[in-house]
Amino acid sequence: MPDAKSRAKKIKLILFDVDGVLTDGKLFFFPKPEGAELTTQQHAEKHGGEGGFGLYSQTTIEAKGFHAHDGTAISLARLAGLKTGLITKRISETVALRARDLKLEYVYQGIQDKLTAFKEILKSAHLSAVEACFVGDDVIDLPVMWNCGFAVAVANARDEVKRDAHYVTKHSGGNGAARDAIEFILKAQGKWKKVVTDYIGERSPGNARDQ
Repeated sequence: MPDAKSRAKKIKLILFDVDGVLTDGKLFFFPKPEGAELTTQQHAEKHGGEGGFGLYSQTTIEAKGFHAHDGTAISLARLAGLKTGLITKRISETVALRARDLKLEYVYQGIQDKLTAFKEILKSAHLSAVEACFVGDDVIDLPVMWNCGFAVAVANARDEVKRDAHYVTKHSGGNGAARDAIEFILKAQGKWKKVVTDYIGERSPGNARDQ
C-alpha cells in the first residue's frame, strides 16, 4: 500500500470539511443587523425542517472563526497549481464569505451525501480520485476519505476517522490543521520552498531572500 508521502505526491485537488477542520467546530449565533441579507437564504431554505444543516433566520447570523495560517496555506496551494474547495453539511454565510475571500474553486454547502459531491467535483476538475485529498474530522467524512487518494484527519478528529486516514495533522481544526495538510503535500511534491519564496515575493517585492 502506498505510504502517505507517495499518495501526497499525486495530489492536484485539496478539499476540506468546514466545522472541526477549517474551524474548531464551535458555532456562534449573533443577532442579525437590521436590513442585512444573507445570500445563502435560498440554499438554506431547501433544507427547512432538517436538523444540522444550519439555519436561515430573519434575526440570527451563524458565525465561525478561521485561522490565518490556513488562509495562507490555501494561497500557497494555489501558487503551486493545486485546486481547493470545501464540502460541508451546514450552510453558513460566514463560510460563503471565507470561501470567496480565499478564492476556493469548489464550494459545496448543505451537503448530506459528500461522496456524490466529491464525484461531481472530480468530474468538473477532470481529475481522478487518486489526485484528490480530503481533510475531515467526523464520520460523515469517511465515505469521501475512503474514496480519495490521500485521506487526512485533523488532530481533533474522531478515532474512527483517524484510524482510516493516511495522515493525521499535528494541529487541530481551526488551529492550523489545513496548513499542516497543505504543507505536507507541497513538501512531498518538492514545491514548498519555491511557493513560499513566490508568496513572499508577491507581497514584498525585493525582500525575498536570495537563493
